[in-house]
Amino acid sequence: MEGKEVRFGIANSALFTTVTTDASCGAVNNMHDSLLPIAGMVPMVNIMLGEIIFGGVGSGLYGMLLFVIIAMFVAGLMVGRTPEYLGKKLEAKEVKMAMLAILILPLSILGFTALAVVLPAGTGAMANAGPHGFSEALYAYTSATGNNGSAFAGISANVPFYNTTLGIAMFIGRFLMIVPMLAVAGSLVQKKIVPVSAGTFPTDSPLFVGQVVGVIAITGGLIYFPAVSLGPIVEHFSMHAGTLFDTGS
Repeated sequence: MEGKEVRFGIANSALFTTVTTDASCGAVNNMHDSLLPIAGMVPMVNIMLGEIIFGGVGSGLYGMLLFVIIAMFVAGLMVGRTPEYLGKKLEAKEVKMAMLAILILPLSILGFTALAVVLPAGTGAMANAGPHGFSEALYAYTSATGNNGSAFAGISANVPFYNTTLGIAMFIGRFLMIVPMLAVAGSLVQKKIVPVSAGTFPTDSPLFVGQVVGVIAITGGLIYFPAVSLGPIVEHFSMHAGTLFDTGS
């Protein structure tokens, strides 16, 4: 029963876990470290995608606009036309800046996680061995980079290595991602509005919604699935196979 909150029960704990990582809240009513592997993967993936489901505090709007720009670019490639959004043409500069902003987050999350799981300073603070220990480190950098306050609390992050690297991850997630988006905004505001024509891709249709959701799923899957598969997914199958991992203590 470690980490379980019996006052709220399974349904309310799972709901709170999902909502708090959808909206960049960070509050918890149960310990995410004590969730079953796939249940722990859900809040992790919510933050990895930029907390765009409800919109992260102060960042949810431009996080979603990143994916909208990429979706419009893909749509333009499919029909052989320069993409437009809100009457402004999306050209090479805007697409490059949007991709740069999207890639900054995994650079921090995956880069620091890789360091944490190979350096003694990182592994020495993990409370669990095997894939769950990997998930603890992955969640720590995901939460710090993604402007969320929740954690897989089994990890002892109050050590010099994690204090330093998590602080850098917070800086990257809060500031470096904004710079390319400001470049996109500055570029678009200088462009003239293009009149709507028969070739304009409508942004108020179910097709557009499906396009954006597809881009989010594909982009997030290509970037994060390998890391997630080494953590919660492996742990899920190991749990059903009855495999245990010795902490060495």
